[in-house]
Amino acid sequence: MKILLVYPIYPDTFWSFKHILPYLSRKAAFPPLGLLTVAAMLPARWEKRLADVNVAPLRDEDLAWADMVFISAMLVQEAGAKDVIARARAMGKRIVAGGPAFTAQPERFPGVDHFVLNEAEITLPPFLEDLRRGTPKPLYTSTERPDISRTPIPQWDLINFRDYVTMSVQYSRGCPFDCEFCDIVVLNGRRPRVKSTEQMLCEMESLHEAGWRGPVFIVDDNFIGNIASVKQFLPRLVDWQVRHGYPFKFMTEASINLAQDGELVRLLSKANFHKVFIGIETPSADSLKECGKKQNVAADFSQAIKTLHQNGLQVMGGFIVGFDSDTESIFEQQIRFIQKIGVVTAMVGILTAMPKTRLWRRLQSENRLLGDATGENTDASLNFIPTMSRETLINGYKRLLSTLYAPECYYDRINTFLKNYNP
Repeated sequence: MKILLVYPIYPDTFWSFKHILPYLSRKAAFPPLGLLTVAAMLPARWEKRLADVNVAPLRDEDLAWADMVFISAMLVQEAGAKDVIARARAMGKRIVAGGPAFTAQPERFPGVDHFVLNEAEITLPPFLEDLRRGTPKPLYTSTERPDISRTPIPQWDLINFRDYVTMSVQYSRGCPFDCEFCDIVVLNGRRPRVKSTEQMLCEMESLHEAGWRGPVFIVDDNFIGNIASVKQFLPRLVDWQVRHGYPFKFMTEASINLAQDGELVRLLSKANFHKVFIGIETPSADSLKECGKKQNVAADFSQAIKTLHQNGLQVMGGFIVGFDSDTESIFEQQIRFIQKIGVVTAMVGILTAMPKTRLWRRLQSENRLLGDATGENTDASLNFIPTMSRETLINGYKRLLSTLYAPECYYDRINTFLKNYNP
């Protein structure tokens, strides 16, 4: 069996980093970790190729070679995924699709022969067994959460390391918090499941032996969701880094309560973590309460971010406007807030109702949904009726962005950051 695993094109968004890549002599920011992991779950005797359309255009020769085409994507890649589906169908190929976009709304993707949804550790084995018997079904889905300590090491040999800025690994799935707008708990649940320490060290070793040196993104949506497990893992990671001469620089995502745990911050610093993305969202306590972001309500953001910067962890922040509690003053509040706390890389987006989230269900019950989410929260699109006028929200958002990234404001944040940063 010949399997072509395809990762569709990313549009030009914040997360594609398209405009910086030429300066780094790389073609894409991150590899398709999901497909590399799925490849490792497929029978070893099968032939496999990976086509990352963000690295090179999908070739007809690769489609012609394949017996089956596997596709994984996020919602922001919808247009690219549909293009791959159309091309594969035109060549008579059987199409298997999974991942966040297909799990969220499979009905948006006609033309797929087999949807293998939710977490592949649960749904892929029955598909493979049915395929062996000649009776594969059109849909495989499950609410069961797998034990990811049994997840295989990604099949790194399917990619060229020189194409990417950063490698990716996963330590955990799930988040203990329940923010109204977030689809992570929908996809992965609220009980963080972790890989074993030995398993993670094996993944590090596999990357090292394959020749990778440089940045590694631990892609967990909240790396510290299970703090006890993380504190068991990090000392071993520190030892591994020391033995190997610190070949990796790590970045990850975490919740703001990280800054309150001095031991955890020091361990991250010792393990050579240098960047952390934190969902700060808003200076408005009313909006934080509205969206259920309880961990942020009482946070002293200035002190928390100063603490992280002093320990060598540069904070990249996520911010949102468009909550029901937001008034027209929120745009100026966000500007003053972001400038004060010194977060240089501020990803500011308009609130989006992602499929099946608590926000999506609430807005649906209030007859305020306007359509499907694009998966891109920085394109000034709206898929719901806001409490302030659409024009006020979009114009305020554009003014917010243009102000934050005007040279004077941008370099002022850099100055604030450098005053506290201790690499």
